[in-house]
Amino acid sequence: MTETTSDPARGSKSRSKGGKGLRIERIHTTPGVHPYDEVVWERRDVVMTNWRDGSVNFEQRGVEFPDFWSVNAVNIVTSKYFRGAVGTPQRENSLKQLIDRVVKTYRAAGEKHGYFASPADAEIFEHELAYAVLHQIFAFNSPVWFNVGTKQPQQVSACFILSVDDSMESILDWYKEEGMIFKGGSGAGLNLSRIRSSKELLSSGGNASGPVSFMRGADASAGTIKSGGATRRAAKMVVLDVDHPDVEAFIETKVKEEEKIRALRDAGFDMDLGGEDITSVQYQNANNSVRVNDAFMKAVEAGEKFGLRARMTGEVIEEVDAKALFHKMAEAAHVCADPGIQYDDTINRWHTSPESGRITASNPCSEYMHLDNSSCNLASLNLMKFLRDDDAGNQSFDAGRFAKVVELVITAMDISICFADFPTEKIGETTRAFRQLGIGYANLGALLMATGHAYDSDGGRALAGAITSLMTGTSYRRSAELAAIVGPYEGYARNAEAHQRVMKQHADANTEARRMDDLDTPVWAAATEAWQDVLRLGKKNGFRNAQASVLAPTGTIGLMMDCDTTGIEPDLALVKFKKLVGGGSMQIVNNTVPKALKRLGYQPEQIEAIVEHIAEHGNVVDAPGLKPEHYEVFDCAMGERSISPMGHVRMMAAAQPFLSGAISKTVNMPATSTVEDVEEIYLQGWKLGLKALAVYVENSKVGQPLSAKRKEEKRAEEKGETEKVVEYRPVRKRLPKGRPGITTSFTVGGAEGYMTANSYPDDGLGEVFLKMSKQGSTLAGMMDAFSIAVSVGLQYGVPLETYVSKFTNMRFEPAGMTDDPDVRMAQSIVDYIFRRLALDFLPFETRSALGIHSAEERQRHLETGSYEPTDDEVDVEGLAQSAPRQVDAPRTGERASFEPQAPVPAPKEAHSSTELVEMQLGLNADAPLCFSCGTKMRRAGSCYLCEGCGSTSGCS
Repeated sequence: MTETTSDPARGSKSRSKGGKGLRIERIHTTPGVHPYDEVVWERRDVVMTNWRDGSVNFEQRGVEFPDFWSVNAVNIVTSKYFRGAVGTPQRENSLKQLIDRVVKTYRAAGEKHGYFASPADAEIFEHELAYAVLHQIFAFNSPVWFNVGTKQPQQVSACFILSVDDSMESILDWYKEEGMIFKGGSGAGLNLSRIRSSKELLSSGGNASGPVSFMRGADASAGTIKSGGATRRAAKMVVLDVDHPDVEAFIETKVKEEEKIRALRDAGFDMDLGGEDITSVQYQNANNSVRVNDAFMKAVEAGEKFGLRARMTGEVIEEVDAKALFHKMAEAAHVCADPGIQYDDTINRWHTSPESGRITASNPCSEYMHLDNSSCNLASLNLMKFLRDDDAGNQSFDAGRFAKVVELVITAMDISICFADFPTEKIGETTRAFRQLGIGYANLGALLMATGHAYDSDGGRALAGAITSLMTGTSYRRSAELAAIVGPYEGYARNAEAHQRVMKQHADANTEARRMDDLDTPVWAAATEAWQDVLRLGKKNGFRNAQASVLAPTGTIGLMMDCDTTGIEPDLALVKFKKLVGGGSMQIVNNTVPKALKRLGYQPEQIEAIVEHIAEHGNVVDAPGLKPEHYEVFDCAMGERSISPMGHVRMMAAAQPFLSGAISKTVNMPATSTVEDVEEIYLQGWKLGLKALAVYVENSKVGQPLSAKRKEEKRAEEKGETEKVVEYRPVRKRLPKGRPGITTSFTVGGAEGYMTANSYPDDGLGEVFLKMSKQGSTLAGMMDAFSIAVSVGLQYGVPLETYVSKFTNMRFEPAGMTDDPDVRMAQSIVDYIFRRLALDFLPFETRSALGIHSAEERQRHLETGSYEPTDDEVDVEGLAQSAPRQVDAPRTGERASFEPQAPVPAPKEAHSSTELVEMQLGLNADAPLCFSCGTKMRRAGSCYLCEGCGSTSGCS
């Protein structure tokens, strides 16, 4: 961003006129041309509804945005970030107004506080910052867009750490400070370990209440503020040290509440997330974490005793079995996802300001860790904007431009502290004295897939580590350059030795990191040079900022930048939900998939075939022409090939040595995971040098989101129970003697067979008969038994779609080509059978949601962009009464042509990518419904994000 050396990857060397101020150089902009004049603008109408009742919860028409911004990004920015009352002249109606409001404020503050060498440099800074936001290259965290440039307090931070001491006055101050932060839409965390335990005496002689007791009041306050009108959960983190005498009670808080939920649910109370009675449950408004130290973890490994210490004297008042306590932590996390774990000694080994106090806590999402009573201003870069494809089809990561944008953004972030307001005086004092920043990134998962790297691979981790190292090294280099111009942070002199030691630790980690391929090696080289500059300039100038980088969830701002993935997360699934400009929605295969296939060397025709397979099946298993060794590149967070828990942990470990703070991430674990599996994840997190970790075992929570429609049905059923006798046993409905049927001959992988499917005269499929091979063979016998089991199930009321969702995509031999033009490839005989049955007996909407279409429907989609049948075509349900069909074999050499990324209509029941994935894969994403619009949210780091309206359950 400032004048640079001849090597563009090196970044910039700031030179000032007369020794004062930065000389700013251009990155993207053109002299004499404003960034706004280089894009095409258009007017759009933003109308957002609550899908549960159809009501309009936001409407603003005629807003102005660039034509390349997606519908979702436009909707979220308009509804979340435009200021002024809707319908008044004061209401913002253009992205230009929003960007100008923020960017001009930053420029004015930079000029006022001596950051720029001249007015011309200030103008370039303004234009470059505006360009980067306009083109979705980066975004500040949400409070900047909410507050900067308005008449309200200029709060720029999303994350806060509070403190509480062992006095009633301090505890009541905690309640008040936390409440004010929640009221402003931000989140806070704190450590309760200074509060004496329930096993210690008060000065009056009575027993102390203990921190767990005081947590109840804070939890109720958070819940009340949330229910008072906010569209997001009050985000908070509560930490307790592992040597606190009340640590077992702390671990068990949410476990006991889960038992309460079960009991109340069984008694008929509405205990679903968002239900009428769930508010009676305690401790639900916070993330809990136990802060462990190396001594405890070593005691766990050795099977030794560990001492719990009195808060007032520090003496050991009780000894516990370390391994048993660790098992209790894992057991609780296995049941209800809490507590998470924070590694105290690791955190404080990387602490730049230890002389000013230890790091005892984190923000709600666990990425910001620094001094008590402090805050962090966040911003994130969109990594996909730095991926280059040359004319020969080669890819590279633009390390030079990335470094320049990092310098631009970190400069702006530091300027914001000059004019920012803070929720408490103590937080303001600490933040101005240490100037903590949290630059990070989004879209890592998309970048790795687009470059042909598996998320869980050495190559993927090397690229992620290199980018993180370059980002943090460039940030601290700029911090040292700023220190020469506007001075180091106030607390630097006292902490200079420790700060330089931590910089050396980062540089050493960079040197030791493993280089893998042509993509990461140049980035490592740029990072190495940046860290050399950090050590040299830091020793000379000091540093402007005590902290520079974190990896945040990037919830709402990730949607603002049209990112496919948030923070450090992998892709959710290969097929996405997309809103359309004219209304409605489509499901599309991720744009990163063709890029990955091209990088891996596949030809255009092969790419088309593979993408079509993904569109139909939702995964790459048995995609035509795709090599099995490339499957891992397309592994996602959910689905048939989901990333293993340790794959997530290893990715965190690759980035952690190059971050000032930590990483917001929850490690998803399959429902089959055991308590011992959780223990292993927590143990490996410590050994791999992570600072914090949380896990979530699928389907572990009792309270699950329940839609309004299902609630109405549930109430109707409960009401009906008093009016009629309910038969709880299934009743078999036999077919009549004369029954319509279809007989199909088929071939799967060379194995021939016949299927006869008989149906009720007016009520769908009732029985299936399969004949394979010679009578008396093992295969024929198994098929007979299988047919009877399926037929009996159908007659007892098991829906056909249940069988279809369970048996399609099942893989075993014989498999391969079929002679059915509607089902050209089958992964097994049962895969073929249930695809054929779905086509013959399920209505279009049901099987379309399962990704099953006929050849005619696929052809129609190519021609019209829609799978929908026309009104004059035969209803699929009528096929059950037709004469037996004759299936024609496909003509030799014939292959349909298809568009790689042609979208298909999204099922009407889907309102987000999470809901789409659930419908396609038959999974439960275990995420809450959005309080604002009713859409099912998805995980973003340790929090949740609503794709529908941009609401988050934590920092953004």
